Amino acid sequence: MLTVSDELYEAICRRTSTFDGRVYIGIVSTKIVCFPSCRSRQPKRENIRAYSTLLEATQDGFRPCKRCRPEQPKGESPAAELFRNVEKIMTSRFEEPLTLQWMAQELYISPTHLQRTIKEFTGLSPAEHLTRIRMARAQELLLAGSLPIATIAKQVGFRSVSHFTVRFQRFFNVSPALYRRARHDGNG
Repeated sequence: MLTVSDELYEAICRRTSTFDGRVYIGIVSTKIVCFPSCRSRQPKRENIRAYSTLLEATQDGFRPCKRCRPEQPKGESPAAELFRNVEKIMTSRFEEPLTLQWMAQELYISPTHLQRTIKEFTGLSPAEHLTRIRMARAQELLLAGSLPIATIAKQVGFRSVSHFTVRFQRFFNVSPALYRRARHDGNG
C-alpha cells in the first residue's frame, strides 16, 4: 500500500488523470477501487487507500469501479478514451463547422463533460484546441504549394477568407500571405 500524498490527494480532488494507471485508490467506505481521476463522489482523505496495482487493491477486498473501470486494458481511463475519440473527430473533420453540442451528441455525453475533458488534456477550450488543429493544417497547406488562400481558408474550416486571415494573424503574428512568402523565400 502507498501513502496518500498531498499531491495525490490534490489530483483526486481535481480529478486529473496524472496518476491514472500508476496509482489506484481504494475507498474504504464503499470497498470500491478507482482511478484517481474518477468522477464519482469525492472521498474523504481518511477513507482512501492507495495501491500501485489493481491486483493489490482487489486482494485487499476492493472491487473495480463501474464508472471509471480501472480494470480496462492498457490502464486507459475513460477520460483518456473520451479525449482520444474527440481528438479523432477534430483531426479528421476540422474543415466542418464542429460545435461542442454536435461533438457531445456524437460521443453520447454532455457538452459540459466534453469541455471539461478537452480542457483537462490540452489546457485549452474546445474552440482553442480546434483552432490549433486548423492552424497547423493551414501552415502545411501554405507551405505545400500555391493553393489560393481562399481555398486554404475553406479547407481548414473557415467560411470567409477575412475571418481566416484575422485568426491566422492572431495565431502566428503574420498574415497567411506573408507567412507563405517568408517561408518560400527561406527567411522563416
